[in-house]
Amino acid sequence: MENRVLKVYVASPLGFSEATRLWYRETFLPALRACGVEVLDPWDEATCRELEPPPASDTGSVAEHASVWKDTNARIGRRNTQLIHQADGMVAVLDGADVDSGTAAEIGYATALGRWVLGYRGDRRPRGDTPGSLVNLQVEYFIRMKGDIHPSLDGLVGALKEKAAAFNAAHAGPRRSMRR
Repeated sequence: MENRVLKVYVASPLGFSEATRLWYRETFLPALRACGVEVLDPWDEATCRELEPPPASDTGSVAEHASVWKDTNARIGRRNTQLIHQADGMVAVLDGADVDSGTAAEIGYATALGRWVLGYRGDRRPRGDTPGSLVNLQVEYFIRMKGDIHPSLDGLVGALKEKAAAFNAAHAGPRRSMRR
């Protein structure tokens, strides 16, 4: 067996908003990385630059501009799909009035591939479909198949450390005997 690091994809809408990007980059991602995992971040700055469409020309038609965006959207979708395939599991941010539709799709895709998902919902507003759910019942069902939802960053980090420890124990290289 070879030694390798647990790879975790982060499904999140936090990169869309200037108000959340700073917390995402300076608090959330470093907390995940401190667990000893490799973070597969679809909001990585280099990836975001690579996937930006060229600026619309002043003379280009609306249809041409839409076509450029269609190509960019397809590249983003392919890139995120590749990252999910590379991942051993997923951390999903579930904050907001409803779970972000892209995050929900990524959760469904990851669980269909057999990946575990750890959800983070630091948002205190009750938003489940029923009194027995924290978020959309189907999203919650997929997460709880092999994971859980955590209401604090500390709880999420603790659960991710447990996943990393179990992964490391299962993927540790052969131990050498101390015989003389």
